[in-house]
Amino acid sequence: MSEFITLEMIDQAVEVIRGKTHHKPKIGLILGSGLGDLAESVKPADYIDYREIPNWPRSTIQGHKGRLVIGELESKSVLIMQGRAHYYEGYSMPIVGFPIRVMIRLGIEYLIVTNAAGAVNPEYLPGDLMLINDHLSMIGMFGLNPLQGPNIDEFGERFPDMSRAYDRELLKIAKEAAAEKNIEPREGVYVCLSGPSFETPADLRFLHTAGADAVGMSTVPEVIVAHHGGIRVLGISGISNKANLDGSNVTTHEEVLEAGKVLVPKLDAIIRGVLRRI
Repeated sequence: MSEFITLEMIDQAVEVIRGKTHHKPKIGLILGSGLGDLAESVKPADYIDYREIPNWPRSTIQGHKGRLVIGELESKSVLIMQGRAHYYEGYSMPIVGFPIRVMIRLGIEYLIVTNAAGAVNPEYLPGDLMLINDHLSMIGMFGLNPLQGPNIDEFGERFPDMSRAYDRELLKIAKEAAAEKNIEPREGVYVCLSGPSFETPADLRFLHTAGADAVGMSTVPEVIVAHHGGIRVLGISGISNKANLDGSNVTTHEEVLEAGKVLVPKLDAIIRGVLRRI
């Protein structure tokens, strides 16, 4: 697979997807590790395995089914990614952002992106939800950005502003949806590291000092590409473990998946509430 992407590669994927569904979704959702159950409520649904889509990066991680689910949810036409690709799986950053480029060409106007994240803020507890109001792109600071390579002008300008990557109105709507179900989400800053190793206690102390509240290995590349292409973004992190600032705990992927079982009902309620309001 090419390190960079072209409009031809994107349109090849778009053609295949359009040939496998009659739905014309306007809302995209990305469901992270252990958070994919919401897709089972889509009715009627068309299922497209990532392996059937040209140039689409395949997820290799437990808890990621690796397929698109396209159909109706809360009377809205949606496209759901059950699983995502990560930089640590060996993909270039532009390829990690490839699915979002395809969404843009398909006519997606809103993106709800979720992830399982570790707490950096010591007040956060496993099972909390955090509405993302900003991010720290640590991977970008070290030269990894999904917009690298020739700019595709059809999507956006060469140097996009990122000061409002997370849509303020969608954030307000998500808070209303949470309040309706007596859910009290956190609100904070998500930081993306490259992975696949989890953070050291020193990493976490540094990130806490830098202003991060939760940490993960995804989301930021997708948000950058979406914002570049004019999609309105809502980001939600499911907190899977406490901040290990003193090194007293061991973090595992199994712990992340287990936390998803607690997070899914709350995440489901907020997303459904948002869908009803947009």
